[in-house]
Amino acid sequence: MSGLAIEYGTHERVREIVDRLTYCAEHVSLAFDGWDEPHVKGPGIYFAVVADRDYGDYADPMGENRWPRESCPTAFAEGEFVEAVESVSRQQDGGIVVAVDGEIEAQMVRFRDLGTRSEEADLVDDVSYEPWMGSRHMSAIETSVRPEVVATVTLSEETGRVSVFRDGDATSMERDDLGGQWRAE
Repeated sequence: MSGLAIEYGTHERVREIVDRLTYCAEHVSLAFDGWDEPHVKGPGIYFAVVADRDYGDYADPMGENRWPRESCPTAFAEGEFVEAVESVSRQQDGGIVVAVDGEIEAQMVRFRDLGTRSEEADLVDDVSYEPWMGSRHMSAIETSVRPEVVATVTLSEETGRVSVFRDGDATSMERDDLGGQWRAE
């Protein structure tokens, strides 16, 4: 795919979408109290903000896993969005596709690994993994280097870490650092 006509990574409305996804993932992480309990799996989430809704070239449906579009079709649905993320993060698995206009696709997906097609070979060089990354994070960083993908956002179900990936770069915060000076103790 050639370059996108609009630079979505710096587009104000798209940055607002990525921020909403990030803040909501942080909210879910902070609202869960069982992170320190042994053998407990917490909520987990994986968003991908895409500029092209033809993501079928690099994603496959995750069975019956669905985003609840009937109650929350967009990331701008205020309270409904938070409720949907809380529910999906505990009951579903798969990537959630969010378009650059904020609309959320119903079908949740599994993003394919880089290098599965010959035209992706150069993208693999733009990825470097960190020791803390699990499979969701490795998929998210790989997906973030695709030209059609603006950013990916994850919430780790093991640690509560929230990460944002753009063009193969990670900005990640451990749960104890979420919320900064505004965090209520």
